[in-house]
This record gives sequence, structure tokens and C-alpha cells, in this order.
Amino acid sequence: MLLGACRLKRRILVLVLGLLACLSFVSCGSSTKTGPPSGLTSRVLASQGTTSTSNFGGLVIVDGYTDFPARASRISAGNSPGLMAVTPSLNIAAAFDPSSNTVFATDTAKESSIGNIRLSGPTSSMVLPGSSGIAYAAVPTATVTGFSILGAVEQMNFSNGVLTTIAVSNAQTVIANVGGSQLLVFSNDSDSVTVLTPGLAVPPVDTSCLTNPPNAVCTIVPGFDRPVYGIISGNTAYILNCGAECGGTQASVQTLDLSTFAVGPPVNVNGATIGFLNGTQLYLAGNGTPTGPLCTSIPGAAKTAAQYCGTLDIVDVSTMTDPYFNNPATEIAIPDGFHNRMDLTVLGQLFVGSHDCTNIGNVNNPSGEVRGCLAIFRTADNSVVIPPDNGNVDGLQGFTTRPVEYVAEGGNLRVYDTNTDKLLITDFIPEGTVEIVGYVGDVKAIDFF
Repeated sequence: MLLGACRLKRRILVLVLGLLACLSFVSCGSSTKTGPPSGLTSRVLASQGTTSTSNFGGLVIVDGYTDFPARASRISAGNSPGLMAVTPSLNIAAAFDPSSNTVFATDTAKESSIGNIRLSGPTSSMVLPGSSGIAYAAVPTATVTGFSILGAVEQMNFSNGVLTTIAVSNAQTVIANVGGSQLLVFSNDSDSVTVLTPGLAVPPVDTSCLTNPPNAVCTIVPGFDRPVYGIISGNTAYILNCGAECGGTQASVQTLDLSTFAVGPPVNVNGATIGFLNGTQLYLAGNGTPTGPLCTSIPGAAKTAAQYCGTLDIVDVSTMTDPYFNNPATEIAIPDGFHNRMDLTVLGQLFVGSHDCTNIGNVNNPSGEVRGCLAIFRTADNSVVIPPDNGNVDGLQGFTTRPVEYVAEGGNLRVYDTNTDKLLITDFIPEGTVEIVGYVGDVKAIDFF
């Protein structure tokens, strides 16, 4: 009996402690859950396009530490989402579905859709410069009633579903300053840069660039050589001139003062269609000509079956000089194609990607040289690694807490170990590839890690 009384008292004590624990919450059956529905704090979104009748496209959440797709539902983004953009605060992600010319926006905290807006045509350039849910896309085929020209920057407000068209002839690429108070627009076959103040544009269609520039909304700045891209640092924009590669004269980089619209003198480079600014070092990649130089004409180029190569330049923006221009002994050879992706890792590797490059070999049945559109430039010793892969590079994403780079290449999501500059092999990714069915068209981190 004494032993039975002891057990009874112990059971009562356990029940009392359990009751007290429950009272610390709203109820015993619930608790306050923090974080996103997937439960992950190091999330990466991969846009997944598919034509399979048994699989649907969307945005796949990947655990950025295990490189394994999360056990969470795909986020709706049309049938074949590709190009993505995220806000600087990472609270909103947007994906473009070319099958419907629609941009789908996602609340990253809730991992759910907040709306979609259909564009008037396809886009290959999109930005979300602020956290308010306003995005901009360059649509070169957009039509404007009453005008024969094509092209516009289309402003998408996902909070109310309103689309505002800002007419810009042949608009191909759009970039934004911090906060999005100014946009720079680059048009095909043009020697000018269009500067927009989108907050002053009048919906639904603003024709300020077609009727009476310069004005409060639109200023067209001449003096360039087929500009295709820019990098904004404070009130200075470094404008990349494609030059002969795009039907102009000479690839170069020029400064543009965004307060006065003063244009600096060109600094000639070997090629410039994409760039990355790190301190005073401006890395530039391009072909320089429609084909690029012969790979055999660059002394340091790795032996390859590819006939033509692209080049990588490094401009010191503090002096605006480029020691690599017109100096074969110092030229840096990379794969050809149109270069439009670049990212610098925490360990100092510069990943450079292009599309429509010369592919060599077959990565699925390797024999001899295998080469695609990706190059890894080691800034520590100026050496170049050309990974054995094939296909266009559609997305690059590095992290500050892991020595890896995510690369969307040839429809696959590869994971590179930046300690070795080779594919990362783990139990989760035994072949260095995140297992995602369909074509991975882009990759973006939606957490800071």
C-alpha cells in the first residue's frame, strides 16, 4: 500500500507539471509557430519548368544547407517559370512564366502567392528594387496605341494588380538604383541610355519618352556605344558598352552621373556585356566582337576544341584603367556566348555564365573534353577553371556562410564546392546535382545566410 501511494503521488505530480506546462501556452493543443511553413531558415528557390503531364511547374524550395528539396508544396508560378528576381529585403520573389508572359509574385515569409500580372510580351530582364511589391520588366515587343514603335518598361504593382506601361523604344534590359527611384533602361541597337523616374509615370500608359524628352519622367542620355548593362554605385552608374559584339564599334565602360547625367570618357575593354563591382575592381565579361577572339590567339587560354572564346577584364574604377585591354599576354579566356550572369563567392571565385556558347562533348556521356557556358575565375591567382558541363547558365547564387555556389546550367541545379571548384558530392547530392524534375531556369536565395 505504501508503494502504491508513492506511485499515485508521482502520477499526480507528473499531471500537475504537465498542466503547468500547458498553461504557459494558449492551450495544450497549440503553440506559437515561428518561421515559414517549410520550417527552414536557409531557403533557396529554384524555378522549375516542365512539359510533363504528370508534373507541374512552379518554384521549388531547397534547403540551402543540405542541398535537398524541402518537404513542402511547390509555390505556384505558372507552367514553366524561369527568370526570377527578389527584393533586397528578400520578402518578395517574382518569377516570369514565358508560356503565358505572366509574372507570379510570392510572399517568401508565407511561401505563398500574392498575385500575378500578365505582361504584354516576353521579358529577359526584371527587377524588384523595394519591399513594397512593385516590380519592373523590360518588354521589347510591347505595343503602344498611337505609336508605331515597340518597347516598354512595364511596372507591376502586386498589391493592387495594376500594370503601368512606360513606353521605351526597344527596351531590352532594366536595372534600378537602391529603392527604385531611378531606372536605367537599355535598348537594342541604341547608343543611348534611358533614365526613368518611375514614381512620376502616369498610368495606364506613359509616353513621356516618346513625346517630349527630357522631362520629369524620362531623360535619354546619348554618348555610348551599344550600351547593354550597368552597375549603379551611389550616384554613379558604370555603363557597359557592348561595342562591336552588338553592332557598334568598341567594347568599353563609361561612367554616368545620375544627378547631372554627365557621361565620362570610355575605357576600352576586350568585351563587356555583364559586370560585377567588388570594391574598386570592376569585372567585365564579353566577346568584344560577334564571335569573340580565337581561343588560340590568347596565350593563357586552356587547350580546347572550341574555336572562339570570350574574355574577362578587370577595370580599376578608382583610376578607370584596364591593364588587360589589347594585351594578349594578360587576356583572360573564358567560354564564348552572350555573357549575362556573374557572381563572386566569399572565397574569391568569380563565376561567369553565358548562353548560346560553344558546347563541347556530352556531360551525360563524357569522352574527352566536356565544356559549356560556365567559367570560374580564381581572383587569388588569376587562373580559370572551365567545369565539365554543358548548357546555358541561367542562374548563379552564392552564400556567405557556406563555401558553395548554386549554378543553374543546362536545366540542372549544380552545387559547386568553392574550396575545390568542383561539384560538391554528398549523401544528399551524390552527383553534385539537386534532384529537381524538369528544367531549372533560375535560382535565388530567399534567406540571408
